[in-house]
Amino acid sequence: MTKTPIAVLGIDVGKNTCSLAGLDATGAVVLRRRMTRESVVTFTANLPPCIVAMEACCGAHFLGRTIAAQGHTVRLMSPEYVQPYVKAQKTDDRDAEAIAEAATRPTMRFVSLKSEAQLDLQALHRARERLVLARTSLINQLRAVLLERGIVLPKGRLVLMRRLREIGTEDLAVSHRIHGLIGDLCAEATALDERIRAYDEEFAALTRNDTQARRLASIPGVGLINATALLAAVGDASAFAKARDLAAWLGLTPRQHSTGGRTKMLGISKRGNRYLRKQLIHGARAAMPHLAAKPTRLGAWLTGLLARSHPNVVVVALAAKLARIVWAVLRRERAFDQGAPATA
Repeated sequence: MTKTPIAVLGIDVGKNTCSLAGLDATGAVVLRRRMTRESVVTFTANLPPCIVAMEACCGAHFLGRTIAAQGHTVRLMSPEYVQPYVKAQKTDDRDAEAIAEAATRPTMRFVSLKSEAQLDLQALHRARERLVLARTSLINQLRAVLLERGIVLPKGRLVLMRRLREIGTEDLAVSHRIHGLIGDLCAEATALDERIRAYDEEFAALTRNDTQARRLASIPGVGLINATALLAAVGDASAFAKARDLAAWLGLTPRQHSTGGRTKMLGISKRGNRYLRKQLIHGARAAMPHLAAKPTRLGAWLTGLLARSHPNVVVVALAAKLARIVWAVLRRERAFDQGAPATA
């Protein structure tokens, strides 16, 4: 243990071992050490309260909650924000020093510690997404097998499965072995449907028992999946209050390029949480026709935008607006209100 008090402790979290770098109040490195995860917890328990910084990676939230319970101030950062502070060639020790230095910057953006409940919900969403991707791959394989044999079926999973039931797999003009393969693929797709439906029912039950999730689900285009995914990724209303521009955090705002005094609007940045961005865009696409047909201010805004922009552009713009509505709903702690009718 160093005799110089440690003001900031940077930890480069590894699978088995972690590299530590301690800075004093002047920013000088006074400690370099490598130890196991269990030893890190023991080491920080004997330290006076200080700032403990880590990259927001796998295992960092559990370690951060453990260290925070010891009285330390935990700061998690995105790895891309730490990279500019790495000196010379990359090593674990230099990474730990860069993490400690980055945590002292006044303009640094930090990641909120996730609770165990948030991580559980996030794991459920990832498991459901894996099943959805597997089901999509399975349906594409089924359509390709039939297409190679001259059988063209309509797009869309539900339409395809309904059409197959109407035709009957026994009446398809394919070989006996392919009959069996098609039956196996259909049975596997049905089993995946049931497993995905079980996750959806679990999310629905959670939404009914959670006030914040119910408020989010009241927003058109958000629904059960997006409501629970947002709570899992960002957290409670206090965390949303810090992320004032949630649309920018999700990469839904357009990039800008300035040259010769002119500003040109480019595509969206696609930064941040890819899963949430995709889900919000899907939700906006599903809700856009219904919202545009309503005589509300949101409907009037959509109608005007659709008159001068491509529908795909409008979908992304609506997703960005939904992200800002999400922030406002949780910040003000009340359900979504579509507002007064649009004036002529």
